[in-house]
Amino acid sequence: MDFESLVNEYGRPMVVACGLYRGGKRIADMKLADAKLAAMEDGGFLWIGLHEPCEEMLQHLEREFGLHPLAIEDAHRAHQRPKIDVYGDAIFVVLRTAQLQHQEIVYGETHIFVGKGYVISVRHGASNSYTEVRKRCEREPRLLAHGEDYVLYAILDFVADQYFPVIDQIVEEVNEIECHIVAHSFTSGEIDRIYELRRELTTFRRRVTPMLELCNRLERYELPMIDREIHPYYRDVHDHITQVNESIDSLRESLSSAYEAAVMISAASQNEVTKKLAGWAAILAIPTAIAGIYGMNFEHMPELKWAYGYYVVLGAMAGVCGYLYFRFRKAGWL
Repeated sequence: MDFESLVNEYGRPMVVACGLYRGGKRIADMKLADAKLAAMEDGGFLWIGLHEPCEEMLQHLEREFGLHPLAIEDAHRAHQRPKIDVYGDAIFVVLRTAQLQHQEIVYGETHIFVGKGYVISVRHGASNSYTEVRKRCEREPRLLAHGEDYVLYAILDFVADQYFPVIDQIVEEVNEIECHIVAHSFTSGEIDRIYELRRELTTFRRRVTPMLELCNRLERYELPMIDREIHPYYRDVHDHITQVNESIDSLRESLSSAYEAAVMISAASQNEVTKKLAGWAAILAIPTAIAGIYGMNFEHMPELKWAYGYYVVLGAMAGVCGYLYFRFRKAGWL
C-alpha cells in the first residue's frame, strides 16, 4: 500500500519522513511500506515521522517492528499524560506539546516508539514539525551516531524548547497588564483576562510537571536503548522543564498580585465615588429640607409675610451649601 499518498483530516501527509541512518548519516529515504526491522543491519536504524496516522498504518508498523498492541492503542487514541512504558527491549514515550494560538494555550501529543533499529514518532494536535530536529541531528553526525537514544533526546529537547515561546508571550501580556494597573488605566476585560491566564497556567503546569518525572527516569534509571553517555543530555532537558515550571509559578504569583492590586484599586475608586456622592447629597439636603418646610402651606409660618423673606431663605441656602462645599473640598471628598 502506498502510505505516502494518505492524508489526515487536516489535508497533510500522514507520513512526514522515513529515513535510514547509519554511522550518524542519512543513508537513504525509504517508503513506509518497505520499512522493515529485518532490513536493519550494521548498527543502522530507521527514523519514521508520522502525523495523525490512520489505524491501518499503525497496524502495519506493529507487524513490521513488533510494537506492543497497548502502545499502538495509545498512539492511535492519544489523550495520554506524559509517561514512559517499557515493553521488553523497547520503550514507549508520551510527550505533551503546547502552543499559544489566539491568546489561548493549545496542546498536542507526541508518541515515540524506540527500539533496536527504529525510532517512530507520532504527532497529534498542536505541534511543530520535527523537520528541524532532523536537520539539527544531521548537522551533528558524531552525536547522531549514538543512535536511537540520541534521537529521543533531540525530540524531547525540541518539545521542551517549544514551551519557552509560550511562557515569553504570556510574560509580555502580564507585563502589559501590570503597567495598566499601575497607571490605573486597566479595564474590566483585563481583570477577566487575569483570571483566564491563571486558569490556563494552572492547566499548563499540570501538563508540563509530569515531564519532570519522565526526564528523571531517562536520566537516572537503566532503561532499554538508553546509554549512560546520553544521560547528561536528558539532565539538560530536565533543567529546562524545571525552569518552565518555575516560570509558570512566578507568573501565577504575578497574576495573583496583579488581580489583588486591581481589586483594591477598583474598591478605592468606588470609595472615592461614594464619598463624592455622599458629599453632594449632604449639600443638596439643605435646600431640599428648607424648601420642603416652606412648601407645607401652613398659614402661620415665620417670616411668611416678610417682603425680604424669599431672598433671605435663598441666601441662607447658598451660604450653608457653600460652607459644606468648602468643608468637603478641604476634606478631599469633592
